[in-house]
Amino acid sequence: MKKRFANPYLLLTLASLFWAGNMVIGRGLREAVPPMTLAFWRWTIAFALTLPFALPHLRAQWPRMKTHWRAIVVLGFIGVGCYNTFAYIALQYTTATSATLLNSFTPVATIALAFLLLGKRLTRLEAAGVVVSLVGVMIIVARGSLATLLGFSLNTGDLWMLLAVLTWGIYTVGLQWRPAGIEPMLLLAAFTAVGVAGLAPLYAWEIASGTLIDPSPATFAGILYIGIFPGFLGYVFFNAGVAAVGPSRASLFIHLMPVFTALLAAIFLGERPQPFHFAGIALVFAGIFLTTRKPAG
Repeated sequence: MKKRFANPYLLLTLASLFWAGNMVIGRGLREAVPPMTLAFWRWTIAFALTLPFALPHLRAQWPRMKTHWRAIVVLGFIGVGCYNTFAYIALQYTTATSATLLNSFTPVATIALAFLLLGKRLTRLEAAGVVVSLVGVMIIVARGSLATLLGFSLNTGDLWMLLAVLTWGIYTVGLQWRPAGIEPMLLLAAFTAVGVAGLAPLYAWEIASGTLIDPSPATFAGILYIGIFPGFLGYVFFNAGVAAVGPSRASLFIHLMPVFTALLAAIFLGERPQPFHFAGIALVFAGIFLTTRKPAG
């Protein structure tokens, strides 16, 4: 079992599954939980879960962390403080379909940033895989209708989602400059601490403005899910995947999010899968296969 969970592609797949649930629940909680509040409690829960794994390494590795504090602050601020907060703000104004479509451009943004900042190029096979999987995503979010895709337009929420996409691409590429030699759970705890510190004033501002949580068992269950799975496990798995296969390949697994969103909607919302779902899912997996396969010879 331990060896199976060491597979970076499995970890990246699970991270996308958890984040698909985050989109669905984030949209569902938009009237019950303000966006800054949701982001703050997501990361507070994740920080509490990370601490038991991080604290045993703190004393020994504290000098190295102090040396590289700038990289830790920047990556924590962008990856933890910004991305999900921008996404939750976006879901206040735009549909989950629009947010998913825009989020699917994350691999394109990441690959472009990896080329500009790291000089990394894709092989023809990898580039073909990106295009094929992106076409599959568009088929799913457009519900198989060209008119739906052509009629897509940006609103305030979509602009926030584009900003979230940009910040996630920067975070993914920026992981290449994370301090070496620091235990991954300690580094994640440091990123999370930076994010929570940045979100705390915004959370306090929401409380002061009278925008509060609407308490209910479903609300608190949703917050717990977001903290445990997308917040804690999603980042643990994604960071491990990036470390193993690099940012360009790892970011391609973001294309699995609309696939999982469609499946989750079928399971929990009773929405029956349509033919375009299966066509899109097949293309997404074909694209990932092309990008991750090893060249012959």
